[in-house]
Amino acid sequence: MRTVRSVLPMRTAKAGYIGVSLLMSLLGIFLICRPDVSTAAIGSMAGALLVLFGVFKLIGYFSRDLYRLAFQFDLICGVLLLILGAVILTRPQNLLHFLCTVTGIYVIADGLMKLQLSQDARRFGLRSWWAILATALAAVPAGILLLLRPGESVRLLTQCFGAVLLTEALLNLITVLLTVKIIRHQKPDVIEVQYEEGERL
Repeated sequence: MRTVRSVLPMRTAKAGYIGVSLLMSLLGIFLICRPDVSTAAIGSMAGALLVLFGVFKLIGYFSRDLYRLAFQFDLICGVLLLILGAVILTRPQNLLHFLCTVTGIYVIADGLMKLQLSQDARRFGLRSWWAILATALAAVPAGILLLLRPGESVRLLTQCFGAVLLTEALLNLITVLLTVKIIRHQKPDVIEVQYEEGERL
């Protein structure tokens, strides 16, 4: 009798990635359009999203999805996001510059890791690997821009932060949609290349 591994963790991680990415996109658009929002509100919303994303990244890492691509770096990233989110939530009103600095560093690191992931996806035979590459190439300079902080205006900094959040959200959304495959009857720790179309979720 074949042992079957539950796909619930993979379902949860994928849904969580998509949900958080959409929330991050909405927050980015909101901050671009409404840069006069209070720094405390920005800190609270961003901190909560970081904690939530950290949780889903850890779930994704331990879910052992089919391709082993999207979640391969998520153990360290998930722990880091949980710590940063918790720190920001403790004092959300005075941390805009700190939030921009750590977000810039994280986006640069994530963009570089996604560059590697795009090449892994290309070697794996995924035809849409170029989409991951393109968004990763956009994320890295966006993170650098946020680190350099073009001017001390809080409004401009808030808009830059929103733009970087939107870029990072698109990068994660594209990555999870293209590289996470969930199939029924998946064997533990075995990458099944051949499966019936009817078994795809």
